[in-house]
Amino acid sequence: MISVTSDQLNVWLAMFFWPLVRILAWLSVDPMLGNRSAPASVRVAFGFVLTLAVAPVLPEMPKVPLLSGEGILLLGQQIVIGLSLGFVLRLVFAAVEFAGQFMGLQMGLSFATLFDPVNGAQTPVLSQFMVLLTILILFASNGHHQVVIAVADSFKQVPVSAEPMSARGFYSILYWSASLFSTGLQIALPVSAALLASNLAIGMMSRAAPQLNIFAVGFPLTLAAGFFVLYMAIGYFPTLIEHVWGEALGVMAAASHGFVP
Repeated sequence: MISVTSDQLNVWLAMFFWPLVRILAWLSVDPMLGNRSAPASVRVAFGFVLTLAVAPVLPEMPKVPLLSGEGILLLGQQIVIGLSLGFVLRLVFAAVEFAGQFMGLQMGLSFATLFDPVNGAQTPVLSQFMVLLTILILFASNGHHQVVIAVADSFKQVPVSAEPMSARGFYSILYWSASLFSTGLQIALPVSAALLASNLAIGMMSRAAPQLNIFAVGFPLTLAAGFFVLYMAIGYFPTLIEHVWGEALGVMAAASHGFVP
């Protein structure tokens, strides 16, 4: 007859519980694998499967009772780490969405909105197009595999421990988040430059021919110029996204090192 003691049961539960908490916290804010368009049950099931896959190769878990004050502190620590790692990836999509909003505003498409399943809100149609294109590019370039590997490596870089975390990891994330607007403007730069040139040309036309109906001519020209330049520049978009995604994974690794006291 097989007998299981309470200590053995706590060890087995801790082996899967602490990684599960960190992974579910990461999935709750991850914009790609934790997309809000997927049912919550699917995301939780994916978190369980991923935990079962990585738990056997993780470092030994601390022998902390789950229902204790120290266990509650450790629970909050894993939630904070998981949310921080997911927040880094969300910044990439925030930059892409910002670029789409900026281009849509200049092209006159700011009022054309669709429901965004990533953020759960109404966003301009061009932002939605850029976000969906980014997701497809990352799946095609195995970006989802890189994220899973980075999250699994975080358990080696930041082992589950009752020791307090360092704030250096948060500083790394905040420092990199400052590049959100510059990255978005870099993505939108080709379309923005073309629209600036077209607006200057339309202004010169209206100055030379005051009888020209600028509202009837300017909007179609601006819209056509924006879509044409976007079509020409979309071929360079995957390279830029892969570069930014690589930077985000590097920030995840740096933040994980920074959490270690």
